[in-house]
Amino acid sequence: ASFPQLCGLSLEASLKPLVKWLSDTGLDKSQIAKAIASFPQLCSYSLEANLKPKVRLLGERGLSEIGIARTLAMLPKLFGHSSERLTHRTSVLDAQGVLTETSVRTAMQMTDAKFAARFG
Repeated sequence: ASFPQLCGLSLEASLKPLVKWLSDTGLDKSQIAKAIASFPQLCSYSLEANLKPKVRLLGERGLSEIGIARTLAMLPKLFGHSSERLTHRTSVLDAQGVLTETSVRTAMQMTDAKFAARFG
């Protein structure tokens, strides 16, 4: 993954708070490093405006803290999707009684057409 803007981010203002938050969310150092290496854009997202609300939504939908941490570790690019997409897809999964960390990861990676075909 290439993200040259990463070099311009402030260590104190951007990277340290992100790493601390990811750690507080349940990721270990190895998972944090892998998440950032596989999706460096994560470092440019606002904790307050993007990351925390999406994690809060997953928790409100019933995912456990461990499930959210695993989802963050395995699919950090989930945070690159719009809040509307995450809200819609988790709502559909929840309404169908199939909302799990695995179904969220799968659904968020599907095209709109594949998601509609599979989940209606």
